[in-house]
Amino acid sequence: MSEDSETSGEGKAVVKKHGIGRRTILKAVGATGVVSALSTPAVAGMDSNDESFDVIEATVSDIHAAIINERTTIREVVEQYLERIEAYNDELNAILTVNPKALDRADELDRKLKDGNFVGPLHGIPTILKDNQDTKDMPTTGGAVTLEESMAPDDAFVVKRMREAGAIILAKANLHELAGGGTSVSSLGGQVRNPYALDRTPGGSSGGTGAALATNMAPIGFGTDTVNSVRSPASACNLVGLRPSHGLVSRDGTIPVALTQDMVGPITQSVTDAAKMLDVIAGYDPQDPSTAKGVEHIPDSYTDCLNPDGLNDAQIGILRSVFSSGPESKPVVEVAEEAIGDLKALGAETIEVDAEIDVDELIDSFHVGSFEQQEQFNEYLDSLGSGAPIETFEDFVEADEYHESLESGLQAALEIESPTDEPEYFERLYRRNQFIGRLYDIMAEDELDAFFFPHQKQLVAEIGDDQLGRNGFLSSGTGFSSITVPGGFSGGCVPVGMEFLCRPFDEPTLFEVAYAYEQGTQHRQPPKNFGPVKQ
Repeated sequence: MSEDSETSGEGKAVVKKHGIGRRTILKAVGATGVVSALSTPAVAGMDSNDESFDVIEATVSDIHAAIINERTTIREVVEQYLERIEAYNDELNAILTVNPKALDRADELDRKLKDGNFVGPLHGIPTILKDNQDTKDMPTTGGAVTLEESMAPDDAFVVKRMREAGAIILAKANLHELAGGGTSVSSLGGQVRNPYALDRTPGGSSGGTGAALATNMAPIGFGTDTVNSVRSPASACNLVGLRPSHGLVSRDGTIPVALTQDMVGPITQSVTDAAKMLDVIAGYDPQDPSTAKGVEHIPDSYTDCLNPDGLNDAQIGILRSVFSSGPESKPVVEVAEEAIGDLKALGAETIEVDAEIDVDELIDSFHVGSFEQQEQFNEYLDSLGSGAPIETFEDFVEADEYHESLESGLQAALEIESPTDEPEYFERLYRRNQFIGRLYDIMAEDELDAFFFPHQKQLVAEIGDDQLGRNGFLSSGTGFSSITVPGGFSGGCVPVGMEFLCRPFDEPTLFEVAYAYEQGTQHRQPPKNFGPVKQ
């Protein structure tokens, strides 16, 4: 298939390898939605002051207030987001697939609302998925040409939960192919660009979601995270990225890299919306036995933990050893030092942690991606049944259509058919458990509520460079909970995210301190040049 070719038809999603153009949007919304979606003003709904509702930087609560007060309709909200995808996606390569049924679902939810039936806490909220999350009505490609026609028989667990809560699956985002890197480039979708600095990557691997949410193509979305991949694009795109504790959220229906480390998490513009999403997706799933660990730790609502004074008397450990002292890290360190000052101003007690931790050494010591990927990828393909375009991981590698950045990782994984055959695998798990114990000890000795550090040691990479120096493995390698929140900008342009790390299943504390920091600093700003769509 050529770079510009599309798949379309009755009830089928539209996929385009290098962006979504006008024809793609027209096909995606269907013939009945063309005029209203693309030829009329973005929103016709007015309030009593004749002010139209604009989706730019709109939160879940903003959208709900607008539709309940009849300032707008769910259809009109979806149309605005579709317009923004049409206007800006060619420049960013953020979106791979637009849901052809999004407007139909919006109409259905408008009718339910008119009848007094509010389906759930995310009623009518457009949502972007990362395109390694299964959807029964759209392809799940992992950004790979080889998987372009791959169709799952059902939705991933979290996708089911979102639909049941009333969310509208608006689109599926580009990513680093198979979630196999940090720069968000794929054979199917090309290179995602950072909307704050178009010569830079958006982080990754969930960079399509990051770029899309940063430019208001939807209010909320998902990433998946094996090493850094929810929090990296959140940091690089001035967003909130939550990596829940291992065992709190199901990974069922997600193309795996290494289930020892894999996690699904929200990417949002606010801590509040991340908490609302976690309320929906946290819970037990028999298809993912790890979730049995989390059941007893789920509160009535994570939104109850949102306290603007949550940093008062909080004990926050400054993990100075994961900062970098090199000249390339100076822009990030400057932002981080200001962030530490903000913590103090907001009432926190900051404790300099006397522990030498080298995150790159930790990755070398107990990252298990290459040990688990082949076996788990084969199990995923088996779950697709007749919808699988290939039968094995080896078929994927031999097709030789993947982006070149995957080469070394795929070849390493190809050599290991089963991790249980490899003594080194068990040694890595042992070293992992040792480090987990060390983190617990540090937090206990210093009586810490959370650690605090910059997610990235240096600014997000320029396109063509490797994404070096990230600290996310402190969470993904241990199962501890973490959240990245906007920390400011370097040179007024490139975002830098600050990360809080808490004990496993201590999301209540995580939300409390992150919300207080967010509310006290207000660093979230949309990128320039991606404002209202010109009519």
